[in-house]
Amino acid sequence: MTRNGQRLLMLIDDEPAQRRLVSAIAARRDWRSVFAADGETAIAMLGTQDGMQLDAILLDSWGPENDAQALITELRLRRPQLPILMLTANGSVAQAVAAMRAGATDFLVKPFAADRLLAALDTVAAGTDAGELRPLTEKIPALLGFDEIVGASPDFRAALAIAAKAARARVPVLIEGESGVGKEVVAEAVHAASPRGKKPMIAINCGAIPANLVESELFGHEKGAFTGAFERKIGRFQDADGGTIFLDEIGEMPLDAQVKLLRVLQSGEIQPIGARHMREVDVRVIAATNKRLIEEVEAGRFREDLYYRLNVVQVTIPPLRERTGDIPALARHLLARIAEQPGLRPLGITDDALALLGRYDWPGNVRQLQNALFRAAVLCDGDALTLSDFPQIAALGSGRVAAPIGQMATSGGVTLFKPDGNMRALEDIEADVIRLAIGHYRGRMTEVARRLGIGRSTLYRKLGELGIDNAA
Repeated sequence: MTRNGQRLLMLIDDEPAQRRLVSAIAARRDWRSVFAADGETAIAMLGTQDGMQLDAILLDSWGPENDAQALITELRLRRPQLPILMLTANGSVAQAVAAMRAGATDFLVKPFAADRLLAALDTVAAGTDAGELRPLTEKIPALLGFDEIVGASPDFRAALAIAAKAARARVPVLIEGESGVGKEVVAEAVHAASPRGKKPMIAINCGAIPANLVESELFGHEKGAFTGAFERKIGRFQDADGGTIFLDEIGEMPLDAQVKLLRVLQSGEIQPIGARHMREVDVRVIAATNKRLIEEVEAGRFREDLYYRLNVVQVTIPPLRERTGDIPALARHLLARIAEQPGLRPLGITDDALALLGRYDWPGNVRQLQNALFRAAVLCDGDALTLSDFPQIAALGSGRVAAPIGQMATSGGVTLFKPDGNMRALEDIEADVIRLAIGHYRGRMTEVARRLGIGRSTLYRKLGELGIDNAA
């Protein structure tokens, strides 16, 4: 860090336009940038006054892949603790994997969004622990249907059942849950299962848009509408016409933009900045937040009328620490998806490693679990992940005694007692067992019936009697 309190970033890149872009974005978080056109210059700069004060390096890949890996290895040898971020070509996961094996801390895919770079820099500035607990800026796309979402705990399956029923209607859906629980995964499943599934779902992170640009981003503007409006811009609501718009971190939306969003929900019309007339759009709104939005309403930071417009259907996703019985199935599922990425291969995971993962509290939830597995898979030399592939989690894991793996698949899955200590009704327990089986066997109803020891017709009769949707 420099004497004036600014953090210092070295950008290794030979393109002046890219340098200016990265420097301007980083300056939003009070980072000062210095530049090196190539690896040789970057190594030499490490010995200068600026080089001794570096807080991070951002390497834009160029030339042969091996050149970038060799440079990362050399930088890591000279500065073992210095975070190294890698910019890779669009979709080049194999290059990102190679960079991480060489010692890169994180990677971003070009063209990158400003909020992605800022998230990576924020992680560096916060001094987040290195290794498997550090959040990755890029993640493997989800794009799962309801029948592909892994999780058998009753609260989680109940939330998915609510979301599945809401998918068939046009009504807005509000998804609440901590960061990393899978709110966007559920939103994508709602969209895919809706009549709009073949139309686009446009995702917007409300917290990543500067307050003065929210209205233009969402609703568009006409040429000359304000200083700097050199051309007409189509807003994201118009882009999503006929489909779905996903407003992530809706609690971060400025109050003046909330007024305009409320008007869209009430009338189905938008008015781009500078436009004389309203434009009708047919858009289904799904919103998500990692806050309790009713508390934001009570604190005056979110409009009450907008809250009730958005909260026609509320889906609350429980954190991973409340459904640790899902971790074995989740880990295997995520490893299978990771294995599909270029440069990676199928890997198993040992029972001891699963027990370790089950002891950790996962403050970053499923996203953090995926990141930990991804990093471990990148660096694993064997055929299965073991305890030794998660050294930091082993050091920081909670003191809970791990249940045997056979018990983890069902522990916490079915609650037998009420809070007052009395047994729950048999009908309620039976409903939870059926939900658990549907989740465990991924909605394959023939398999569910066989494993429960009943016929398919009996299973469907019980679904009706107990009021269970088969997406539950």
